Amino acid sequence: MKNEDWRFCKKCLIRDFDEGELFQTMQDYIARIDEEIKTPPEEYERRLTLCTECEKLLGGMCGACGCYVEMRAAVRSHYCPDVRKKW
Repeated sequence: MKNEDWRFCKKCLIRDFDEGELFQTMQDYIARIDEEIKTPPEEYERRLTLCTECEKLLGGMCGACGCYVEMRAAVRSHYCPDVRKKW
């Protein structure tokens, strides 16, 4: 993929990205979230801290739902999918 084409593509597979490309694509996605729905920075960091303490986190993904926690935590209305919601 070319750098100017960075966005999540519904027809692309994660395995087609190298780790650096995937990280950059995810960061670009988070940066473009509308401020009206984006989680405030302090809350975002709090959510990620709780995720890093969770036994279900594996390789940046939530074992409860399969999402990338950094992306899920970036949207204010999203919540922890665990039975005992942490945020």
